[in-house]
Amino acid sequence: MLAEIRGLNEECGVFGIWGHEKAAELTYYGLHALQHRGQEGAGVVTSNGLELKLHKGQGLVNDVFKRVDFSKLNGRAAIGHVRYATQGERTIDNVQPLLFRSQSGSMALAHNGNIMNAYELRGELEAAGSILQTSSDTEVLAHLLKRNGYMDSLDGLKDALRQLVGAYAFILLMEDRMHIALDPKGLRPLSIGRLGDAYVVASETSAFDIIGATYERDVIPGELITISNEGLESTRFAVQEKRALCAMEYVYFSRPDSNLNEVNVHASRKRMGIELAKEAPVEADIVTGVPDSSISAAIGYAEQSGIPYEMGLIKNRYTGRTFIQPSQELREQGVKMKLSPVRAIVEGKRVIMIDDSIVRGTTCKRIVRMLKEAGAKEVHVRIASPSITNPCYYGIDMSTKEELIAANYSIEKISEMIGADSLAYLSSDGLERAIVSDDSINQGVCMACMTGNYPVTKKGQLEISYTKC
Repeated sequence: MLAEIRGLNEECGVFGIWGHEKAAELTYYGLHALQHRGQEGAGVVTSNGLELKLHKGQGLVNDVFKRVDFSKLNGRAAIGHVRYATQGERTIDNVQPLLFRSQSGSMALAHNGNIMNAYELRGELEAAGSILQTSSDTEVLAHLLKRNGYMDSLDGLKDALRQLVGAYAFILLMEDRMHIALDPKGLRPLSIGRLGDAYVVASETSAFDIIGATYERDVIPGELITISNEGLESTRFAVQEKRALCAMEYVYFSRPDSNLNEVNVHASRKRMGIELAKEAPVEADIVTGVPDSSISAAIGYAEQSGIPYEMGLIKNRYTGRTFIQPSQELREQGVKMKLSPVRAIVEGKRVIMIDDSIVRGTTCKRIVRMLKEAGAKEVHVRIASPSITNPCYYGIDMSTKEELIAANYSIEKISEMIGADSLAYLSSDGLERAIVSDDSINQGVCMACMTGNYPVTKKGQLEISYTKC
């Protein structure tokens, strides 16, 4: 499962609102709905039409804002961000939104994704005299905008965005306007909603639900949206390409109540389980899922196979997601704290254990062992996604190929290593069938970490920038 990855770094969430008297408070609630996307830092920037005000800190949203007087963050516009940082980068400087002030005006940036050519762009900017204050690739865009004269021309923003290679969902807040931009492949999720006369934007539609906003549409790949007191205007900075929304958003990252590119996450996960049951049936007594992201797939597998679904594993609701603990040692201890087998359910039973993915194998091995120690007669592991055999270059710090268990061992060997009685993965075709439900809209997905087919490359060569979002 993805809890096993060291330094997983896709997990950032962005939120913005324009035209509401309680912009700061609503952004706070929106970030709560996105808390699962990052637990190491959070921040909000507001605009009252004259100036931008910032509050940010390290930790959970509640911790960062527990002593905040929201009346001091006044204004009818705000953007917010929750962040997960890799080890060694957990500094307050890198917590977003990033705020930049100049004589020509101020600007705040919130970003989810990874700029693949950030290192080269930083070098060019520094050679031209720019002094960058953080190790975040997000800051690169701010300096490009300043160099391109964006304050005076929308074309400067378009030109700056065209220089970026990689995955990005940006929200930019000025004193008098907000901009929203999504990379030409649409690798990251980003949606627009309405709350009365106010516009809302968020990484996941679950953030709309928590504040009572209604979903309007997804941001289109290559689209640049400007929101101001005059309303919403849409233009393009790049030609829309075939959509390549990260498949792992559906498999694991996003909340089940979110809709991504007009596809409900829970429904897609349930279809993953249905496809998996068709592709990899096995005789057993019960089906159980690893909470929480695998429950939907387990229900689908049980429904298709006719084998009853049971709650064989219980999650302790007072522990965070294992994969975003700051050290491997804490992650490993977190597995025992996080999950407990239900002996009365699994004892003497042949169990089909559904999980979302296997990356390094260590967590899955512990769960299989827990089930067998609780008396399970057999444990058959079924993974509701294809095997992960390739690094990600678009914002998920998927480590190196050498650390991906499926890139180095056969299915039979992995099954033996994790102590399972059998192991099977969902096929790439099965995953795509589960996600892509409407051919009339651009619903393509990126499965590069599973297939090795990368939709975006940097001058024909794939590299990872040292810091993301």
